[in-house]
Amino acid sequence: MPKRESKGPQKDKPSLSVAPTGEKEKRTLKDRSGEKHRAQKNGETGKAAGKQMCGTNGIRKVYLKTSASCKVTFTIPKEAADGAREVSIAGDFNGWDKEASPMKRLKNGDFKVTLELPSNRDYVYRYCIDGCRWENDWRADEYRPNPYGSDDSVVIV
Repeated sequence: MPKRESKGPQKDKPSLSVAPTGEKEKRTLKDRSGEKHRAQKNGETGKAAGKQMCGTNGIRKVYLKTSASCKVTFTIPKEAADGAREVSIAGDFNGWDKEASPMKRLKNGDFKVTLELPSNRDYVYRYCIDGCRWENDWRADEYRPNPYGSDDSVVIV
């Protein structure tokens, strides 16, 4: 069986390494977030529960080793912001104050903010675009109906 040539690891894609003949192929994923998230939620200690990263492209979670909190990075893509001048995030973590957590515009047009939130609970939130238009997170962990007849985004940390 001919050896597969590798062009090196590609950004945001799993790298594939092929073991010598007779052994199984091994896949090494850059993001083992599922294992790390489970370790943190189950209260495991040591290497598996240290500074952990998990999430999708829209939400990045880093569980802190020194406290029962998580740094959550929220990103709204430029397509969802639709030409916005400013975007903020509001939710039950900041009393639904749309001015409390402004997001920073990135060079590619996305908006981003990192918040430190206590772990072991879920948070309801939405993005406020230009102070008047509300948008859900396309990559939220789940959605929950609100009293206004629409849904809110939910992040679970």
